[in-house]
Amino acid sequence: MEHNQTIAAISTPPGSGGIGIIRISGELSLPVLKQIFQPLDQNCNYLSHQLYYGHIADPESSKILDEVLAVYMCSPRTYTREDVVEIHCHGSYLVLQNVLQLILSRGVQLAQPGEFTKRAFLNGRIDLTKAEAVIDILSARTRKGVDLAQEQLSGALYNQIDAIRKSLTNMRAVIEVAIDFPDEDLEIVDHSHMLAQLDTDVAKPIVQLLQDADHGKIYRDGIAVVIAGLPNVGKSSLLNTLLQEERALVTEIAGTTRDTIEEYLDIHGMPVRLIDTAGIRDNAEKVEELGIQRAKSQINEADLVLFMVDGSREITDDDVKLFNSVSHKPLVVVVNKIDVVGRSASFTEQLNTDAPAVFISAREQRGIGDLKDGIFQRVTTGGEQWEERGCAPNVRHKHALQLALEAVRRVEDAFVAGLTADLIAVDLQECLDQLNDIVGETTTEDILDVIFEQFCLGK
Repeated sequence: MEHNQTIAAISTPPGSGGIGIIRISGELSLPVLKQIFQPLDQNCNYLSHQLYYGHIADPESSKILDEVLAVYMCSPRTYTREDVVEIHCHGSYLVLQNVLQLILSRGVQLAQPGEFTKRAFLNGRIDLTKAEAVIDILSARTRKGVDLAQEQLSGALYNQIDAIRKSLTNMRAVIEVAIDFPDEDLEIVDHSHMLAQLDTDVAKPIVQLLQDADHGKIYRDGIAVVIAGLPNVGKSSLLNTLLQEERALVTEIAGTTRDTIEEYLDIHGMPVRLIDTAGIRDNAEKVEELGIQRAKSQINEADLVLFMVDGSREITDDDVKLFNSVSHKPLVVVVNKIDVVGRSASFTEQLNTDAPAVFISAREQRGIGDLKDGIFQRVTTGGEQWEERGCAPNVRHKHALQLALEAVRRVEDAFVAGLTADLIAVDLQECLDQLNDIVGETTTEDILDVIFEQFCLGK
């Protein structure tokens, strides 16, 4: 990627819409705009950050391509810290493509996925944690996911990492002095004080960030929840009730659902991929058997299984057999049809499980709030307490934090063992390097490529 090239791309999603935006970034932005834009005001002076009305026209043929609003934004007060132009066209994909091709014909390169944000990072406008937050905002499926990403974009994670880095840098400076004056090592380095400081300012904050990473993954990536049970216990009715739409066909005939049905649901800000499966039974005909095999596969891959039983009848041997086959997964027992028989704890006793049980009526939509709470509590641990802290690292950050914590533990062992300052300095620097990698100060080019390839075109 040539960072001195001027780049352009369509920055709005494909399809028809009221407005479509093309973004240009680089030193040719304004010259290209002047070549293809015909402002209504003939005395247009292209003041920065001001919209101008006019037409995009081919300079060679004078053919008008669209009626637009155009804005020139002078560096460095732009997204990329380069000169940026945005052209607001009508939201027709063909119109946008025509205008983009005209721009590219003027010596501008088509932007790669994430290239605008990568330039913002390379030009020092944002650190790497903020760049990754942009990805999370674009891909968030719930409001809580957006809030989490917005906190990271505002610097919440960077500030936590930076505080740890500053403490490590100060310790590293003391150790370096001890290396330069080896005979005075004990006087320069108060080992007990530095051990306490290492625990308070470095180890504990890293441990907390690692714990937050598990919660953050739930809100960022969501969980897969499979509804499992015998035929006709109400699985498809539950799916329809949770989604508040007739998504699955519901009949009294056993084996109606023959394939998996998937939809996303927001439960307390947690994205849940809800999967309705075929009722599992023996002696099914061939097509139904294919659905049953797919159901078993989804159960094995699920984060949580809602094991559903029919509360209007006694637990059968088939219920117990099926339950035993899924009992290795995190479970919530869902007892349906309380509108017929009410509630009874005997179901979980007969299944011989301590998994939480929720009593519902899918038909009358009773107990659904309790079920959502049960799903949330089963998946999260101390979720409400974590929410107060806000931001959480992603998988890449978590790996770097784990390596940093290992380095901290080696430093602690070195202090206890009375090792020399030069050996301690190596592990202190390793910890610092891992934290620098999170914010992008030492991140390699290939890692950057992997991160920014996750972006859509135009961002």
